[in-house]
Formats: sequence, C-alpha cells, structure tokens
Amino acid sequence: MLRYLDSDNFGTSDLGWLNSHFHFSFAGYYNPDNIQFGVLRVMNDDLVMPGTGFDTHPHQDMEIISYVVDGELSHKDSMGSEQTLTRGQVQYMSAGTGVTHSEYNHGKDMLHFFQIWIFPDKNGHTPNYGDFRFDWNDRKDKWMKIASGDGNSEFPIQIHQDVHVYATEVSAGNSQSFAVEKGRQAYLALVEGGATVNGIPMKSRDGMEITEEAITIEAEKDAHFLLIEMKKLK
Repeated sequence: MLRYLDSDNFGTSDLGWLNSHFHFSFAGYYNPDNIQFGVLRVMNDDLVMPGTGFDTHPHQDMEIISYVVDGELSHKDSMGSEQTLTRGQVQYMSAGTGVTHSEYNHGKDMLHFFQIWIFPDKNGHTPNYGDFRFDWNDRKDKWMKIASGDGNSEFPIQIHQDVHVYATEVSAGNSQSFAVEKGRQAYLALVEGGATVNGIPMKSRDGMEITEEAITIEAEKDAHFLLIEMKKLK
C-alpha cells in the first residue's frame, strides 16, 4: 500500500531566520490524522539563515538524526560534543535520560537539513552523540546505509530502535527499487529533484508512506531521497 503526501499540504513555519516544512504535526502545526508514522515522529525539512540557529534546548527519550542537505550545521551539546557537518553528512543524538544542545549555521550560505526524530525502543537510555562523514558517491544510484537498530555493522550509526535509515541519489533517467517486506513499512522523502514512484509523480519535499510493498523510483532528473524503514506498529 502506498500513500502519497503532497508537500503543498504540509505544515509550514516561517520565522524569518528559519523556514520549515513539517511532514508530521510539530510546533504550531497540529493534524490529529498526521501525528507520526510508526515509530517515526518528526521529519522537518529546515532552512536556516546564515548567522542564526537553534539556541540551547533540551531533549529526552528520542533518537534524533540530522541529515545535512546543503550548508554547514554546527552542533554543541551538554555531553561535550562540538562538530560542524556539511552536505551529505549525518549526526546522531540519543537524548535518553536528557541532554541539551544547540544547532547553528555559522556559514555564509543557507543551511538546509532534515531533522528526523524516532521513538526509542525504551526510555532511559544513556545519552550519546555521534556523526559520520559519508562520501557523496556512496549514495549515487544505490541505497546508502546510514543508521540501524539491529547491530548490523553495514550501518555506521547505531540507534535504539528497529529501523533502517537510507539515502540515495538516483541519476536522471535511471531507476532504483526497494522492497518493503511483510510486517514492515517505510517513509520516503524526496529531498531534491523529481521522480515517479510506482508511477506516482513526486516533487521536491513530497513524502510517501509505503506499507508491505515494493517500489521502483524512476528519476526524471537527479532525485535525492531519504528512506526510513521500520516494523509496523500493531
């Protein structure tokens, strides 16, 4: 089963320094029919102006992945971690029993990144931070493995939930497939470009819920995707 989600219908926020598209209910956007998808609670597509950012704020009992699309993302947290990431790189934070952090754009260009929040398998994990500097070519016309919760060493980032997080850039004119197995579901976000998925046209910022079905992506132009695959909730 597929459910196409038109980004024109997403919640939005424009604070001047921050422009956001919310795939799920967040902040001032509330839709009782669109709270989460399985254990995926938040997917925010954020644009942050140079010299601005998110001041220090708390998190607890959430697995948080930040995926940088363009620009520079500078992170600092109460665990002593302080890093700056650029296009195609990923940071991970297990908020666990509680952590504070800030995220800023200290660069000269617009920062574009995705915030992905996933419910953990249980509350009370020890807070943790990590990041990984993926090579861009590792996602060209293949599914690049980012994060997993099953101990699979092919995924460099390990999180506390039964999910698999991937990225890909399908070159214009090429196709790529992914099979969502029985008892599983996945959320697909088109980050950049244009493509059809099982014949359904998708534009930049659109989303798709996939349940127990195989998909084929056909790229009209270079199409950059994020995919979060997970178990179905009963």
